[in-house]
Amino acid sequence: MKETFRKIVSSAMALIVLLSTMSFSVDMHYCGDTMVDYSFFHKAETCGMEKEQVASTCENPEMKKKSCCSDEQIIVEGQEDLKNNFTTLTFDQQVFVASFVYSYINLFEAIASKEVSYKDYPPPFVKRDVQVLHQTFLI
Repeated sequence: MKETFRKIVSSAMALIVLLSTMSFSVDMHYCGDTMVDYSFFHKAETCGMEKEQVASTCENPEMKKKSCCSDEQIIVEGQEDLKNNFTTLTFDQQVFVASFVYSYINLFEAIASKEVSYKDYPPPFVKRDVQVLHQTFLI
């Protein structure tokens, strides 16, 4: 139960970080009050009414009709300052981080190598068993 809860919480935290750092934009094209098209990845397609108004030329530029179409773009910026610099920390914080990393790395000791350096030499010859002779046994 604990393991499942921990996995769910860690997945949710990773999703929150991903969504808070993600940036995107939405392009929308309106014709009057009606939304004609929207797009997440490229410019939204128009309804084609701008082409008709541009094609019609008018002798008097002051009498041009105002376009009924409009484009709207919504931009959502994500956070970009999640990574802290080590130099922005105070001296006490730097000492704490350095000592924590040093002590954490020392928790994992290296595996002793299986190499035997004295295998080419014979063991010493024992004349008597000293422990039995003196009756001293390590218990």
